[in-house]
Amino acid sequence: MDGTQFYGLLPFMLLAIASIVVILLIAFRQSHTVIQVVGFLMMCVVIAAMWYVRDRLPVVITPLFIVDGYAALFTGLIVFSVLIVGLLSYIYFEEREENPKEYYILLFLSTLGAAILTISRHFISFFIGLELLSVSLYALIAYLRTRNNAVEAGIKYLVLAAVTSGFLLFGMALIYMETGSMDFTVIAQKSDRWSSVPFITGIGLMVVAIGFKLALVPFHIWAADVYQGAPSPVTSFIATVSKIGVFSVLLRFGLSIQLQTNTTLLYVFSAIAIASMIAGNILALQQKNIKRLLAYSSIAHLGYLMVAFLPGDNAGVEAAVFYLLAYSITILAAFGIVTLLSSSNQDAEDLELYRGLFRSRPVMALVLTVAMLSLAGIPLTAGFIGKFMVLTTGVHVGLWLPVSVLVVTSVMGIYYYLRIITTLFTDAPAAVSTGKSLHPFFYMATYTTLVVLIVLLIVIGVFPNIVIENIRQFLRLG
Repeated sequence: MDGTQFYGLLPFMLLAIASIVVILLIAFRQSHTVIQVVGFLMMCVVIAAMWYVRDRLPVVITPLFIVDGYAALFTGLIVFSVLIVGLLSYIYFEEREENPKEYYILLFLSTLGAAILTISRHFISFFIGLELLSVSLYALIAYLRTRNNAVEAGIKYLVLAAVTSGFLLFGMALIYMETGSMDFTVIAQKSDRWSSVPFITGIGLMVVAIGFKLALVPFHIWAADVYQGAPSPVTSFIATVSKIGVFSVLLRFGLSIQLQTNTTLLYVFSAIAIASMIAGNILALQQKNIKRLLAYSSIAHLGYLMVAFLPGDNAGVEAAVFYLLAYSITILAAFGIVTLLSSSNQDAEDLELYRGLFRSRPVMALVLTVAMLSLAGIPLTAGFIGKFMVLTTGVHVGLWLPVSVLVVTSVMGIYYYLRIITTLFTDAPAAVSTGKSLHPFFYMATYTTLVVLIVLLIVIGVFPNIVIENIRQFLRLG
């Protein structure tokens, strides 16, 4: 490895070192607060390292990795999300009996797996990153082992993820058998690949595995139970970091081998996107549990995101990155409120617990209101600009059916988001109590962070060109 490659991998090596540092802190019996602060600082160092190496990009580490502007964007979004999840984790676990120290090892290892996916250009690195992400998630989902639904959710995810890993490996094997390579670039150079039944079958099996990780219809059956059973910070991690990592490798793989040029696969992905948008919104309409509602909502939003994937061009990549940014900020803000309102015995899941929240905690109610408006795609929020960019991308390439379904289902989604908002502003007093006895600094830091996230949603919604231009600058580095 030469100096350029070392600098290219520096942010990812720092992510790996963060897990080792946490292990050492646990060995020296450091407190939860010390581990949280050190972990936060390590994530800040990773972001600084990625900013430092940006002028050296792209860097190819043959044959497994490529660190370019595309990877920098997705990795930065992942680490940003983990910073917020880490803060929510401290608030969430501080009062619980479960020792949260090992939690941060799993959190950083899972983050490393997601980050590896963003730089993968080979099936081996793809699989290693995906399994590192998934294996850590098994334990994170079931971390509150005293809760029956947490263990059930962990086992369900474990069994289904193990099965889909088999699909993924079998699909990779078929593609390797047909092309003689596991490198995305080399696979793309095989001009006769689309006429091969084993190759098409391999792609289909990989679509099953990736569809499971993204909770796309019809591979979504695990989403609601896992979202409900997992601790709220872990749920926010699954909804953001996990989805960002998997979607980034799907996008890179699709662009590398030009998946969208195959008519059959284009129809398949279009059908998946349409089914996800319709089923996600219909299922969300029936929910009175806010975590399950956000789970089905995430299925719909991944369907919207797939519309940006379908064109397979730079405009689609820009729209996808912007949409993921807006979606991640919104989901982190929403689950931040769920975390703050959760007690030591149970999460604040029931929608009735939020009735009259504006009267008792107006800041929380306003944060959740803006988050719901952004998810609904209401103007002056980042969510609106994200949907508009996805719509524009689809219209330019003539994807009229997916675009039409996106518009109709977005209108459907407004209903259940407004139902949450009206619940917050009803006259009945909120029946939820936090019962927190945390250090005022961390409590205020969490409040401030959530307010900053909401301000970001509005600023990005009003001045989107600033973000769009930065996205384009990073993509030019590739």
